[in-house]
Amino acid sequence: MSRDHAQPQKLAARALLAVVFWPSLFFFWFLGPFVFFLLSTTSSEVCARLETRAQFLAAANGAIPMLIAQNLIYAIPIVCLVLWGRLFPDPKRARHIVTCIKLFACAVVIGALWEYGSSLVCDGYGQPFFSPAWQMTSYLPIISLIINIPLYVRLSALAVLFRHVRTSPRMKQAHGPNSSLMFPDRLALDGTERLQSGPERL
Repeated sequence: MSRDHAQPQKLAARALLAVVFWPSLFFFWFLGPFVFFLLSTTSSEVCARLETRAQFLAAANGAIPMLIAQNLIYAIPIVCLVLWGRLFPDPKRARHIVTCIKLFACAVVIGALWEYGSSLVCDGYGQPFFSPAWQMTSYLPIISLIINIPLYVRLSALAVLFRHVRTSPRMKQAHGPNSSLMFPDRLALDGTERLQSGPERL
């Protein structure tokens, strides 16, 4: 399959990734934490009924599968970004993608420690049974916020860039007269060229 014939498939894949990326970014990254935190930590009602260290530990370990599932869901926008990078490779964008992956990995580790520590401390009920270091995990959301803000900004900026990646000139020529409808940027360029060449014809 020639490069020109592969371009429509790339555009279709880019559109499909955009359909997955933006809703997952909004619902999972911006709204999800409010729901996932409740699902991946021991609830206050359960904490009040626990009495031994083994019970607190079992309750915290029981939330680990949900914690793993939560992070896999969080990874969907990152996966979309990586696939975009494979479809439209660029060295500069690739470096930014690697940075996003590193920031995301740090955010995942910090978030997991915070939620697991919250389950162990369990609204203060489990505090006597575990090391005071687990109490310090309550400050991790501050560090997580410091990491997530630049991550959100970089991720959104890269997604916008991939949305406006220009197609090859060969593909525009392959669409013939209808190319101006599919590629309005080319139409504007042609109009500018005609205006500039007008005085020469006179």
